[in-house]
Amino acid sequence: EILYILHIMNIFKGTKLASGTEQISMEDCCKDGQKRASDNEDCASIPLISASTTCMIVQEQCCVKVLEDNMCAVGINVAKDQGACDSLLTSTCETKTTKFCCNCCLLGKEAQANGLPCDHDLSVGSQCSKVSRVCCMEGAPDNQTTPAGQAEWKCAHSCVGNDTCACFKGYKLKPDGSSCEDINECLLGAANCRGGERCINTEGSFRCQREVSCGTGYELTDSNNCKDIDECETGIHNCGPEFRCQNTQGSFRCLPKVKCGPGFIQDALGNCIDINECVSQTEPCHRGQVCINTVGSYICQRNSVNCGRGYHLNDDGTRCVDIDECKGAEKVCEGHGCINLLGSYRCECEPGYIFNSISRVCEDVNECRHYPGRLCAHKCENTLGSYKCSCTTGFKIAGDGRNCDDLNECESNPCSQECANVYGSYQCYCRRGYQLSDIDGMTCEDIDECALPTGGHICSYRCHNTPGSFHCSCPINGYTLAPNGRSCQDIDECVTGTHTCTENQSCFNIQGGFRCLSFDCPNNYRRVGETVARLQRSDTVRCIKTCQPKDVACVLDPMLSVSHTFISLPTFREFTRPEEIVFLRTTVPAYGSYHLGSYDVKFDILDGNVENAFDIMKRVENGMYVGVVRQVKPLIGPLTTVLRLSMRNLTSQGDSGQNIINVHVFVSEFWF
Repeated sequence: EILYILHIMNIFKGTKLASGTEQISMEDCCKDGQKRASDNEDCASIPLISASTTCMIVQEQCCVKVLEDNMCAVGINVAKDQGACDSLLTSTCETKTTKFCCNCCLLGKEAQANGLPCDHDLSVGSQCSKVSRVCCMEGAPDNQTTPAGQAEWKCAHSCVGNDTCACFKGYKLKPDGSSCEDINECLLGAANCRGGERCINTEGSFRCQREVSCGTGYELTDSNNCKDIDECETGIHNCGPEFRCQNTQGSFRCLPKVKCGPGFIQDALGNCIDINECVSQTEPCHRGQVCINTVGSYICQRNSVNCGRGYHLNDDGTRCVDIDECKGAEKVCEGHGCINLLGSYRCECEPGYIFNSISRVCEDVNECRHYPGRLCAHKCENTLGSYKCSCTTGFKIAGDGRNCDDLNECESNPCSQECANVYGSYQCYCRRGYQLSDIDGMTCEDIDECALPTGGHICSYRCHNTPGSFHCSCPINGYTLAPNGRSCQDIDECVTGTHTCTENQSCFNIQGGFRCLSFDCPNNYRRVGETVARLQRSDTVRCIKTCQPKDVACVLDPMLSVSHTFISLPTFREFTRPEEIVFLRTTVPAYGSYHLGSYDVKFDILDGNVENAFDIMKRVENGMYVGVVRQVKPLIGPLTTVLRLSMRNLTSQGDSGQNIINVHVFVSEFWF
């Protein structure tokens, strides 16, 4: 048998499986399953590397083999380290394997401690015997591993004589003639698993695992079989107190405790209900008898003469005669004529009525229903024996009583402002500055222009709503309302003469106000021009250097001039790109020769750059260098700063001189 199994494995080992265009061997399938197990993947759902069913089985079994070996090794280590297996749980198949190997290892350690042979003959299974022997042999004294008078142990499982080794059931002998390895019964088809069960190889054996659950009302036993759950015994039924539980295969029934007597049937709630035998049975009474149901039973009575509708028994009670309904006490055709018929009657109805042969009364003729749209122009309302016309909203009945004329609703002043009559209705509308109410469609409500989405742009400063209109206002000081009634214009106090500057000061208008400025030149500098009463944005106050004779320090000072210029800026409401505010023009030609004197200019901001809101850049205009001061960030006013700028001429000998420009920047509080 061992040789036959080895032969089968050799055949499988050399087998190639076709997968697409490449050939996959059984050994490759097994290696892939072992790798999946090393990566802790689920052996039951690993990706297939071949469409072959045989390769799928090899993948799964090799994967399970590695996992079970790993779990068994964990159990052996726990037994060696802790000397007990109580810490291991057995809630799953995997943890059962771990505890199984732990217990078998403890069995071997106990045999070693008591000086017992490691090759015991206990019927604990081949796998447990192997684990027990390994743990017993590890660390055992030489006199136990090799008993006196015996040759050294060469066989992994058992020796059958003449130095020939044999393996336990579920194992096969390796080519070395002494070691044993597990037989994969699942791979060889030697398992006896039933339909719906999956074979899982174990060390020295195999186990069958169901692939489909047992279903409702059943539970899986330790023997892998489905067993009925007795809901009555376990108390998981839902029978009421008036019922008793009866177990059935896969379910249960609720049977009433109280038994009903003859003539009764029990309902779903356990109540006893009378059976109507006259209905449930076919002809319970003899011919010529009538069935009468009673509680719990029935009775049969002899038939009596019954006359149909419109007839009654004669005085002898032997036959039926006609009833003259027209002469009876009950007035069957009240208000109308009556004609007796055999077994019945009919009414001669007055105009506007019609006889109903079923209910046998004169009913009103609904002219509106019989002649739709022909009697009235709009709506027809039926009355007793006649009809009446009416009009829909917005119309009134005409003189002929059938047609409708338009009703002028505007005469009753339904609108709060203006009303326009239309055919069958009316329309309210409002004057400019008002809008029609969404609630009643008649009241005009003031439009708050200041609250509209564009209200923030109607007025430059502030918007004030008024009934039917609005008006704009400007800051109290420094501004006036423009002729368009919306924009705010700056008041130039320097022009109107409303400033407070002295004779020694110059008035400079800024947005929303003014500033009184005065400038003194430093020592060794003299002012160019006289003090003017009003400064404009383009004006510049300039001081140039004038050295005294023999004043060497003054001559060597590179600063040639000090200038003052002025600019008024708003608080930008929307700042999207840099704004160019000051231009410093030079006489230095761009790209001048290095040997012809000045060839370059350098511009710098020395002081006053609040929040780094300004920068200065150099560019060429008309062949000359120009310094451009830009505002690159918005500033919130009111704010005043002095930008101290430097303009240096570069020559072949170095700096030839420096000019200082002081830009007085006044940022307004507002954007206008």
